[in-house]
Amino acid sequence: MDRFDAMQAFVRVVETGSFTKAAETLHMSKTSVTQLVQQLEARLRVRLFNRTTRKVQVTADGLVYYERVTRLLADLDDAETSLSDATVLPRGRLRVDVPSPLARVILIPALADFHQRYPDIQIDMGVSDRMVDLIDENVDCVIRGGTITDQSLVARHIGDLRSGIYAAPAYLRSVGVPAHPLELEDSHHRIVGFLWSRSRKAMPYAMRRGNESVNLHGRHVIAVDDGNAYLAAGVAGLGVLWSPEYMARAHVQNGELQQLFEDWELEPMPLYLAYPPNRHVSAKLRVFIDWVVALMAKHVPVLAR
Repeated sequence: MDRFDAMQAFVRVVETGSFTKAAETLHMSKTSVTQLVQQLEARLRVRLFNRTTRKVQVTADGLVYYERVTRLLADLDDAETSLSDATVLPRGRLRVDVPSPLARVILIPALADFHQRYPDIQIDMGVSDRMVDLIDENVDCVIRGGTITDQSLVARHIGDLRSGIYAAPAYLRSVGVPAHPLELEDSHHRIVGFLWSRSRKAMPYAMRRGNESVNLHGRHVIAVDDGNAYLAAGVAGLGVLWSPEYMARAHVQNGELQQLFEDWELEPMPLYLAYPPNRHVSAKLRVFIDWVVALMAKHVPVLAR
């Protein structure tokens, strides 16, 4: 048994959920893939998959082994790439995790340019606003708004998110346009709450105008933990939003949202790209970081302090 081929076959079965599909992507016969996985199970003395006539499901032992093997294969690919001739384009799989609005509005629309430059890099993009464990989930890098509290990560400041306060015209027609932020604490007003992943709580909103500052809690009828859902709730008229400008801009332009309190300031939210310090910065990760930095400089540049 070729252990490298067996590990590749095992990983592909996990990711495709099928021996047939794994065989197709590996350009092998289904019989060969099945034999490789069976030989690997015999060597390890554990069952890696539960098989039925209808589906293939990885076992708990198989899942643990999958996490270790994908790291090993990625490190091997990085080692080979780093020793390749400098004229060879970076290649391999890159696992990243990014906030859902940033993916929808900025990153995904620009990815065609990235893949035109680096056609041999496969990006597996997790799109969420949850906290990701980079080591346990075998993620190469994350992009996150707000301060990076995990001091074990290498974090690069790649942008600043200017924010504003917005509401749908229908909402404002229903309850009136507030003249001062403190009016949002009144019983007839409501906000859209955002549940931060660390605390699962809606946090107060800080605003400042000259020497005057306020911290607003407001009352919500809905709170969500996803940026796209948060914006959709505001557009639907469910309450007032505190949103990065890049998320709200198109909705303001088409009349779905109206900006409030334009003479008040909100502290810009820093945007970071982070990766584990013990992870070799491979050629594929390095070019992705450089591309993201250039892209953010166009859309949400770092502000002078």
